[in-house]
Amino acid sequence: MAPLLEITGLSVSYGGIRALDGIALFLEKGEIVTVLGANGAGKSTLLQAVSGLVPIGEGSIVLSGETLNKLPAYAIVRKGISLAPEGRRVFPTLTVEENLNLGAYTRQGEKAEVAQAKDRVFTLFPILKERKRQLAGTLSGGEQQMLAIGRALMSAPKVLLLDEPSLGLAPILVKQIFDIIAAINAQGTTILLVEQNAHKALTIASRGYVLENGRIAASGLSHDLKSDPKIREAYLGGSAFKKKQAQ
Repeated sequence: MAPLLEITGLSVSYGGIRALDGIALFLEKGEIVTVLGANGAGKSTLLQAVSGLVPIGEGSIVLSGETLNKLPAYAIVRKGISLAPEGRRVFPTLTVEENLNLGAYTRQGEKAEVAQAKDRVFTLFPILKERKRQLAGTLSGGEQQMLAIGRALMSAPKVLLLDEPSLGLAPILVKQIFDIIAAINAQGTTILLVEQNAHKALTIASRGYVLENGRIAASGLSHDLKSDPKIREAYLGGSAFKKKQAQ
């Protein structure tokens, strides 16, 4: 059976600079898969390419057997891929509820389904329900991240793309965000997670890929990546990670 999402030979260039070079990865239905890498490795570019936000030079992106390469971003959302971008990118002068409504812009005429999606978001993020009439720009960083994820869920995606969801958050909020990601996945949403907190990402994901300079340098089961000395040294704090495992 074919994977839910399959990326083959994906290359993206900015001018003369190749940001992604021959990327191949896949997601099975129901998985959380993480993409790790240093700043500038190409992680965000990968999610933007899958979302139709940057043009693809070579390769293919296939969802449920359908090639998405030449579709505009809104059509890709309609097909079942939604992105919660790095930096949250909420609309600060709109209310929480208006931001969520924009997440359902591809679902015109699906009033009941959109209401159901909003109820799901409010169940996952009760604070958003409390603040649904509050301007998004007045929310805390953690609340804005919840709103960005909630907005992405409003299109009822088959695959949810998360770009650095824990970036800039306090440790207690990081735990909360990862618990919610696990809950979203448990409800049946497949997730591709880009995350600099490699330990947290590999704890929640079943598999992972490591990007270096636009290429996949390593891939495998999360447990195997955690155990790899090179991965541990580069992304998991080396000896500090060993001590944590021993405790």
